[in-house]
Amino acid sequence: MTKVHYRKADVDGFKVFYREAGPADATALLLLHGFPSSGHMFRELIPALSDRFRVIAPDLPGFGQSDMPSRDRFSYTFDRLADVIERFTEVIGLTRFAIYVFDYGAPTGFRLAVRHPERITAIISQNGNAYEEGLSEGWNPIQAYWRDPSQANRNALRSFLAPEATIWQYTHGVSDTTSVSPDGYSLDNFYLARAGADEVQLDLFGDYKSNVALYPAFQEYFRKHKPPFLAVWGKNDPFFLPPGAEAFKRDIPGAQVRFFDTGHFALETHCEEIAGVIRDFLSRLK
Repeated sequence: MTKVHYRKADVDGFKVFYREAGPADATALLLLHGFPSSGHMFRELIPALSDRFRVIAPDLPGFGQSDMPSRDRFSYTFDRLADVIERFTEVIGLTRFAIYVFDYGAPTGFRLAVRHPERITAIISQNGNAYEEGLSEGWNPIQAYWRDPSQANRNALRSFLAPEATIWQYTHGVSDTTSVSPDGYSLDNFYLARAGADEVQLDLFGDYKSNVALYPAFQEYFRKHKPPFLAVWGKNDPFFLPPGAEAFKRDIPGAQVRFFDTGHFALETHCEEIAGVIRDFLSRLK
């Protein structure tokens, strides 16, 4: 078993917590988590890959063990999340790396790719969307807040932050819910219950519209650079639909798309299968 190290990087005064494992000189893979999770969601994937790859999983700003400064000191937008993660890669010495993007990790990682295409060796998207056809009707309440950022519409989104909503995200679309460990959603709910975390997450719900606005730019990057691309998708995801995975092939004809009979948090039920596909994919890169 490869040892996992738990570290914090000082990113211009901002502390970013991260997990790291694998040989320092191996192909690097940056794992970017989503809402409302942390790098903990990769707890099984990291040891499954780290015998052959250098695997790094930071907690995004405001998530997990990374700093969560007050909203008057830090603007919780996806541009700022990407700024911090971009500098994080520079601070720890990542110059060329593949990215694994899930949920919020996708618009964060795709920003890095657009800004620095020369740094990205490959992209793995696990329910990480870049196409409007990938958005389900589950986004309707959040889209209402984009159109009218009133306090009433903001408050209507608080139900997404309730403990039962987190559990539902983990279990919806899973054929056997006893296969989903409670560790993941219990830890997420612990972090969501911290003072001020609700307002941070509501800010990010509101700013998600900036990601949709950037979809054309992301797609242009895909068409121009055609990075080696693998989609591993929980096909029963209530938020990001299978057409969003298939759409990558429009812009990257060589993209590989694999569906798994599970929900949003596909690693909770299909980590072994997904790790196998990733190992094969990364091993074929030049």
